[in-house]
Amino acid sequence: MLVLVPMDSDNVQEANITPVLEANIWAQLRIEDGELVEVLHNNKFDGFSDCSEAVVVNNDGESVMDFINMSMIVLVAHTQKTIDEIVEAYLFRELHDLAY
Repeated sequence: MLVLVPMDSDNVQEANITPVLEANIWAQLRIEDGELVEVLHNNKFDGFSDCSEAVVVNNDGESVMDFINMSMIVLVAHTQKTIDEIVEAYLFRELHDLAY
């Protein structure tokens, strides 16, 4: 599964999720067999060679129509901030569906 996350930095250990419109960098997380396999970075959410299947945003009020139009699943990380926290919440199905 390829998961897209708007981040404030490309430092994998210290970066935090940020609002979509304030994203300095986008992280594409490759999650396979219950573990994080790879983290790629790009300045644009649609700049990756492989299409992401899901996007994680940090609140329900985010601008997500572009992602929905790309047939991505939109998940919300209300309390998770770091890549590790987001991956753990994804694996344990603790991320929320977008509330419309």
